[in-house]
Amino acid sequence: MNPLFEPQVYQNRREKLMNAVQGGIAVFLGNHEAPMNYPDNTYNFRQDSDFLYFFGLSIADIAAVIDFDAHQSLIFGNDFTIDDIIWMGDQPTIASLAEKVGVKETRPFGQLAEFIQQAQAQGRKVHFVPPYRGDNQILLANLTGIDVNHIREHASVELIKGIVNLRSAKEQCEIDEMDKACEIGVKMHTAVMRRAVPGESEHELAGLAEGIALSFGNGISFPVILSQHGETLHNHLHNGILQAGNMLLMDAGAEGLMNYCSDYTRTLPIGGKFTTKQQEIYEIVLKANMDAIDAAHPGMYNKELHRLSCEVIAQGLKDLGLMKGDVKEAVELGAHALFMVHGLGHQIGLDVHDMEGLGQIYVGYDDTVRPSNIFGWASLRMARELKPGFVVSIEPGIYFIPHLIDIWKKENKFADFINYDVVEKYRDFGGIRIEDDLLITETGHRVLGPHLPKGVDELAAIIGK
Repeated sequence: MNPLFEPQVYQNRREKLMNAVQGGIAVFLGNHEAPMNYPDNTYNFRQDSDFLYFFGLSIADIAAVIDFDAHQSLIFGNDFTIDDIIWMGDQPTIASLAEKVGVKETRPFGQLAEFIQQAQAQGRKVHFVPPYRGDNQILLANLTGIDVNHIREHASVELIKGIVNLRSAKEQCEIDEMDKACEIGVKMHTAVMRRAVPGESEHELAGLAEGIALSFGNGISFPVILSQHGETLHNHLHNGILQAGNMLLMDAGAEGLMNYCSDYTRTLPIGGKFTTKQQEIYEIVLKANMDAIDAAHPGMYNKELHRLSCEVIAQGLKDLGLMKGDVKEAVELGAHALFMVHGLGHQIGLDVHDMEGLGQIYVGYDDTVRPSNIFGWASLRMARELKPGFVVSIEPGIYFIPHLIDIWKKENKFADFINYDVVEKYRDFGGIRIEDDLLITETGHRVLGPHLPKGVDELAAIIGK
């Protein structure tokens, strides 16, 4: 049985959701086992995060309903059979599991369709969030009678907004779990730092990191990014051998035993020493990372933290001759995005990109701040006001992407802000990103987890040691 918070934690969450949604029922489908290559050989099971948040139980083939009118919660699931027990050992009943999360009523899974159809016959609203797995998309269509091709269009915005409002501000018990996930993340990264020397295999280092995540938690929070080609943002190819003079970018985090996540990025000089050119770019990214962390506080919009970090990057690149002109204007227009193509970060929680399955427009934006269509700015996942309990990643970067450079140079794009002749000298540079996980507190902020080296001297002191 997976570890759980006290029953009152889940009861309080459901109570708050009941106060946020006006009538009807909300259907929460748990996940099912997913076969890898034949039915009985499955991927590691991962429960749906919304189900975990409100009902806690990490077992397959269950569902739950919150009845907003009757002010009650129900869990639908089948007790294990003797065939299950032969292979898996004695198993608790669904009723006994439900009791651990404060739910008094349980029913067989087969009665879920009847319950939903009865609610529909009474003219009651059936709320659900957009399904992201094909099996649950089909199941939800069968349960509700909505065409499977249009099921996501019928997701309840009222329910989505209620969930986002609750899950965005982390409770202390959640923060404690995220600190644990960050501890594992630090172990992963420091282990790789010690072996970031010429001749090491990227494949082995990625495996080392993933093994640590499995040793102390539920595994990685997303597939490990580990590459000497940091200019490729999500590079999951690990077929290289570490070469002297290169940099190694590793973006990786852990999922703790209660499914809360961490997410760190470090860029390492292989062997421990940057070249002069590498260190100059690295220190710009480091300043953008640290200045954004220092500036973060409740009431500030994450969009403004993003702007601050981009201006630091643009100023640093201007000092090196890669950019020119007015820094603030360059960032406002998106000229900096040749070098930093993504947003500053995202929320973190039960998902490494927390709640993004609910729709980024609801997670990272609200009525006070809307998405931009400017390249670079358009990739900002999290723009809304920071509030106590929010956990966000701070991950600025500078990348030299040859194809993007060629396109912009051919178009002479932002010629008032970019010195393409100087940029050409960096086209094979690669990329640098530095990422930490930041909790917004009542009075300011706190970096979660133990300190993970990122200063130039700190890295030199640990790499290869």
